[in-house]
Amino acid sequence: MKFRFAIRVAVCVVGLIIAGRSTAAESRTPNIVVILADDLGYGDLGCYGHPVNRTPNIDQLAREGMRFTDFHANGPMCSPTRAALLTGCYQNRFGIPFESALSAKSPAIGLPPAQPTLPKLLRDAGYATAMYGKWHLGYRAPHLPGNFGFEDFRGLLTGDGDYISHIDRSGNEDWYHNDTITMERGYTTEVITQHSVAFMERHRDRPFFLYVAHLAIHFPWQAPGEAAHRRAGTDYWNLKKLGPHPEGAVKPVVQAMVESLDESVGQIMRAIRRLGLAKDTLVFFLSDNGGYLSYDGQFQGEISSNGPYRGEKTEVWEGGHRVPAIAWWPDRIPAGKTVDTPAMTMDLLPTLLPLADAAVPAAVDGVELSPTLFRDAPLPERDLFWRMDDEKAVRRGSWKLVVRRDIAELYDLAADIGETQDVAAAHPETTAALSAALHEWERDVDASWQTR
Repeated sequence: MKFRFAIRVAVCVVGLIIAGRSTAAESRTPNIVVILADDLGYGDLGCYGHPVNRTPNIDQLAREGMRFTDFHANGPMCSPTRAALLTGCYQNRFGIPFESALSAKSPAIGLPPAQPTLPKLLRDAGYATAMYGKWHLGYRAPHLPGNFGFEDFRGLLTGDGDYISHIDRSGNEDWYHNDTITMERGYTTEVITQHSVAFMERHRDRPFFLYVAHLAIHFPWQAPGEAAHRRAGTDYWNLKKLGPHPEGAVKPVVQAMVESLDESVGQIMRAIRRLGLAKDTLVFFLSDNGGYLSYDGQFQGEISSNGPYRGEKTEVWEGGHRVPAIAWWPDRIPAGKTVDTPAMTMDLLPTLLPLADAAVPAAVDGVELSPTLFRDAPLPERDLFWRMDDEKAVRRGSWKLVVRRDIAELYDLAADIGETQDVAAAHPETTAALSAALHEWERDVDASWQTR
């Protein structure tokens, strides 16, 4: 009897140890990896219908995770979306310059230094934090990445550096380690990837936040293995900024850039698995805006695919801001799930902070995506807004109001995903209601920056 009792006690102890380990594993705050592509159109990936681009690694990410079909960049250009991602707010709250791309010609403008950010809050919660790639939210102190919570940064401050020489549009060196120019050799996408993998290797034993902010597939359109296009001391504030390839030769270059981006994702995912971090890591892949279909009338049909959607980068049509987005976390996010829940870039901050046991600031505009990610539940209904220059839009359910040069047009996306039929005249009450909502939102966000 004593022997049997001892066996039972031993079994109970082992069970408690296993249960304790299981509970500890389940309660561990996850590593967080956000991979942001640049100018990648909705239809540029195989898993979103591209017939030519070979993207097996991102396609695998979609098969193993959750693929969004109604995910939207906060703005149809680079800086707006990046500001929204890091702050959880409509970027419009930081002023008119944040509605388009920040420019090195106005170097004093940058993200407000006192603004709470995702990396800053995660760092305060005990995470190791790093960013590798394109910043584009300020060009001098105190607007540099280290001031916003990134303990390590390597990359470019501007929006479109040469992929090989790392020279910016003004002819200046543009590759930094933290706040110091530290030039490196190598193709930008590949250098970003190398630093990302090394960071995960260094911090495999503690929670980390890794922001992989790719330049690809933004111009200058350059493929891996090409010679540098820009040289120091030369001004590229003209169409030479687009790269060395003439009209008619860009399409295969962009394809090579997409496939290099895919290989980067593959290397990062293989490292996560090799380091034994898969079940402890949430990966979110997305693009910062829609793709270019043409540029200043050039390269028509040779750059990106925005799928069935109207418009392109810089426009508030769906093609300007509806983007590919994939969430991956084995055993937590259902594999192979496709969702049509509307979501925006600013939703990442209020989604990720609770997973890290960090408090979400009160003054955010984004919402938590956890109901959709983990419980297959809908999100609360809300209006979504976009504004850039003289273009603006509001989405409510399937209705979308687009205002361009003060002319309002109404579209029913459920019946007309390509925004081809203006039905404002047939639905005056809906048009009026959305116009009022847009006006109130503009009043609210404009009051935010005017009082800073």
